[in-house]
Amino acid sequence: MQESKEVLQEISEKISKIKEVFDFSVLKSEVEKLEKEMSQENFWNNAAKAEKVTQDLAHKKKILETWEEIENESNDLHELLDIAQGTEIEEIKEQAKKLLDKINEKEILVFLSGEHDRGGAILSIFAGTGGTDAQDWAEMLLRMYLRFVEKNGFKSKIIQKSDGEEAGIKSVDLEIKGEFAYGFLKCESGVHRLVRLSPFNAKNLRQTSFAQVSAVPIIEGNEKVKIDPKEIRVDVFRSGGAGGQSVNTTDSAVRVTHLPSGITVSCQNERSQLQNKETCFKILRGKLFERKMQEEEKKLRTEKGEHKETSWGNQIRSYVLHPYKMVKDLRSKIETNDVEKVLDGDLKEFIEAELRRKVRL
Repeated sequence: MQESKEVLQEISEKISKIKEVFDFSVLKSEVEKLEKEMSQENFWNNAAKAEKVTQDLAHKKKILETWEEIENESNDLHELLDIAQGTEIEEIKEQAKKLLDKINEKEILVFLSGEHDRGGAILSIFAGTGGTDAQDWAEMLLRMYLRFVEKNGFKSKIIQKSDGEEAGIKSVDLEIKGEFAYGFLKCESGVHRLVRLSPFNAKNLRQTSFAQVSAVPIIEGNEKVKIDPKEIRVDVFRSGGAGGQSVNTTDSAVRVTHLPSGITVSCQNERSQLQNKETCFKILRGKLFERKMQEEEKKLRTEKGEHKETSWGNQIRSYVLHPYKMVKDLRSKIETNDVEKVLDGDLKEFIEAELRRKVRL
């Protein structure tokens, strides 16, 4: 009986905490608003917008239905426990454990309910301090995220990549599409630190390298993030190619600079200048959205009296290959000795822990 009580108490606490950080009444209002929008006569005139609305509505309704179901199951189990009157019933204990597992799984849906969480992401990796080692580390991270993409059924496309002089890469931009791609990858933004014996120096000394990862949402239209054409400078230049017949001899590469913020985005992967320009604006909208969110988070922390630096340059995770093996997330404190598994794209534990931590800040 005591064991069942403890599990049910944990369930009640989890449900209460989720309600503290997530207002389901707001979600209900959003569902009603979307249903009203769908009932309009001209709703299907814009097929692209209609599809987004129907997907958004289905996702929000799924969250509501899931948590209503969980609350009902929890209430039923409490009633059964009262009826049992102090007798430990195996069936109640098993049902309580299954419900707790269900909550742990489904709460991620709640934490992935941000405005752009269900959409795609632009993932950027930049080599930092550490010379060739850092560039090699950036390429190792690229492989890690490509494996993560593959494991989760997402699709990726390289928008821009700059190779290192000796090895690795200086930078890369990836377009990643799939449901919740941004919701998951936004947790990876920050500095990633590697400690290992360097394969690039004669004495094979221990080397610390850094790489910056940034994830921003793919924002297709200009409705959410408006960009004033007067604040933009567009430059075109010749794309680099692989040589021979495949070299691009036209000035199709595009660089877009947002003058007020100084943000610069370039793309040369697409075949035409127009396509490259559209891709640049897609990335720029995401970066401007990210900056806006950072400013709002910083303001919120200030209002709470918290002075922790929230800039995207903060170190978030360490990967140690020598003198011992460990990957440790410095935010959630999650750690593992199975470095190879993490570098092969198994990031689920780290990402889910960070999603839970961020929501409960």
